[in-house]
Amino acid sequence: MEIIWLISGVILGGVGSWMIAKFKFASEAKDSEAGLQVEKERVANLQRDADVLKKELQEERANVLGLNNKLSSTEADYRNLEEKLRDQKRELEKLQEKFSLEFKNLANEIFEEKSRKFTDQNKINLGELLNPLREKITEFEKKVEMNSKESLEQSTALREQLKGLRELNQQMSKEAENLTRALKGDTKAQGNWGEFILESVLEKSGLEKGREYLVQESFTNEDGRRFQPDVIIRLPEDKNIIIDSKVSLIAYEKYVAGDEAEKEINLKAHILSIRNHLKGLNLKQYEQLHGVKGLDFILMFVPIEPAFSTAVQSDVQLFNDAYDKNIVIVSPSTLMATLRTIANIWKNEYQSQNALEIARQGGDLYDKFVAFTEDLVKVGNSLDSTQKVYREAMKKLYDGRGNLVNRAKKIKELGAKTSKILDQKLIDRASESE
Repeated sequence: MEIIWLISGVILGGVGSWMIAKFKFASEAKDSEAGLQVEKERVANLQRDADVLKKELQEERANVLGLNNKLSSTEADYRNLEEKLRDQKRELEKLQEKFSLEFKNLANEIFEEKSRKFTDQNKINLGELLNPLREKITEFEKKVEMNSKESLEQSTALREQLKGLRELNQQMSKEAENLTRALKGDTKAQGNWGEFILESVLEKSGLEKGREYLVQESFTNEDGRRFQPDVIIRLPEDKNIIIDSKVSLIAYEKYVAGDEAEKEINLKAHILSIRNHLKGLNLKQYEQLHGVKGLDFILMFVPIEPAFSTAVQSDVQLFNDAYDKNIVIVSPSTLMATLRTIANIWKNEYQSQNALEIARQGGDLYDKFVAFTEDLVKVGNSLDSTQKVYREAMKKLYDGRGNLVNRAKKIKELGAKTSKILDQKLIDRASESE
């Protein structure tokens, strides 16, 4: 739910920015042939309108100040997060260095103590035992280094995204406005243009197609009816957002191209077209589609910025009425801000998943290391036992009265036919023990 509020906040902020822009437009005065009294009334009406506009401007300035304060707070949080990431990287490096040093010292001590007792075959077996552990340690070090590098890259990318967002929005707004006249009355052309703008926003949002969002996927409801939403945005915690880009802008084109006498009629038709599309979206009940999970909002995409701003400025209840239906009306700029926010949420989610994976592999590495030390202890015990058996066998060979070496020597002295000679050192040792 915090994610949804964050997204809603970004969208509302975008709408507020558009409402500020409306005060930059001044109405051109029309020549009037009416009498002096009519002119005075017109001046009085203009004065009242100016007072209202002045009051609204003051309110919008207060809103801008509030948004600037929030931006400063967000930048401070970002700097704190960046510092925290650097601290975590230093701690990971210290832990890695300490762990490697302790392991090296322990391995050296064990190896020095037991190496004199190993045969060639023992050394081969020890190498086979150490190699998997060495590979695990190397893999763990690479993952720690990769995670630290990804954290730094994500921080740098976030800074660049924030820097370029305004330029990108201005560029998209200009492109949309320039192509408005090319779409006169052609519903199919408008649909294709809307899909093109939506695809462009998605490609520049930082989200990955097929992973964080799906395009033109088919779903069915409980009655078996098939629906094909334009875009499904995936969120962490198994939630979805649907983007619809099929709103008609024919009435808006007439509003832009028509004369002054028809502007009011075409403006009402434009707003009515948007409201009718809102009703149609609400009736589709996308939240009941099989495979669509945790749907809290539908984003109704208006691909031309002036068409969006004209509608929400002329019908102040339009945005709220849509919101009551869990539908949010967005333009290219507000949609871009929303998708960039979602992309950063996913980056944080992946970073958290990487940290959990590092912790899991660290625990697995520790368990492997403990098992390795236990095996080394067993090898040492086996060597001790082997040496004990060896000493007992040697005692029987040349220690004490009646040892095997002396008895074999006497047999040879008695005239037994032999082809081999006992080692003189064994004979001397056996003679000393008698």
